[in-house]
Amino acid sequence: MTEAMARAHIDRFNAAVASGDWSWLTASLHPDAVMTFVGPPVGPFVGRDAIAQAYATNPPDDTMRILAVRTDAEAEVVSFEWSRGGTGTLTIHRNADQITSLAIEFD
Repeated sequence: MTEAMARAHIDRFNAAVASGDWSWLTASLHPDAVMTFVGPPVGPFVGRDAIAQAYATNPPDDTMRILAVRTDAEAEVVSFEWSRGGTGTLTIHRNADQITSLAIEFD
């Protein structure tokens, strides 16, 4: 896991928010990827198709600004700030170049 990979994911997310096209972001997901949220009663979303459907049905409308990135052999942990206020943590797990899980926690 690398900081560059985490930053690239955030860049794809922000581009998708701006364009409304989530295909480039969801293409980076493993077919069996899982997206979970800690806090809000949303998800989990299991599988690339379910995650893509979640973005299509209820797309985020604010972008993320990276505050810090911590990486190790297991995950990329991104501390971020939403463009509309509030902070959180995104934990990304991968298998090779594909994302296998995304866990979003709001502060």
